[in-house]
Amino acid sequence: MSITAREAAHRAASDRELVSWVDEADQVQGALPRAQLRERGLIGRCTFILLFNTAGELCVHRRTLSKALYPGYWDVAAGGMVAAGEGYAESAARELAEELGVEGVELRFHERFYFDQPGNRLWCAVYSAVSDAPLRLQPEEVMEARFMGLEQAEAQSLSEPYCPDSLAALQRYKASL
Repeated sequence: MSITAREAAHRAASDRELVSWVDEADQVQGALPRAQLRERGLIGRCTFILLFNTAGELCVHRRTLSKALYPGYWDVAAGGMVAAGEGYAESAARELAEELGVEGVELRFHERFYFDQPGNRLWCAVYSAVSDAPLRLQPEEVMEARFMGLEQAEAQSLSEPYCPDSLAALQRYKASL
């Protein structure tokens, strides 16, 4: 599938963003453009925010086709790369506000873990939040979103393409309960 000119421009800008480059012990090595980090197989920092409503349902959203990784995949977490000079918690709050329009909620930290797949090497921080506020989707990154039970999301992940890194974050979250 092809992407629109607006989506292509967003992807190009995203690829140029300076993100934290870390080593295998999660020690900051510097900052690099996101695309260069991927191309060189280096490790970045990323946040995953599992957003629940007060009924206990998880927000699951579909990524736009312009995303460099996992375009059009379903995602169980808001989140993204930690910007250069930014901490995990600051990044989590920013990403939740940008992607889903949810601000001013308490972010609960669960754990950090290392995720390693070709083209996607990350130190990940897992957070959760609860909100019934209306979602305001970022059109450059999120095509659609809906709340569903955890079991339903996990069952759907067996038949639909889901982001493997956010599924790993979900498993870590469940293990921390």
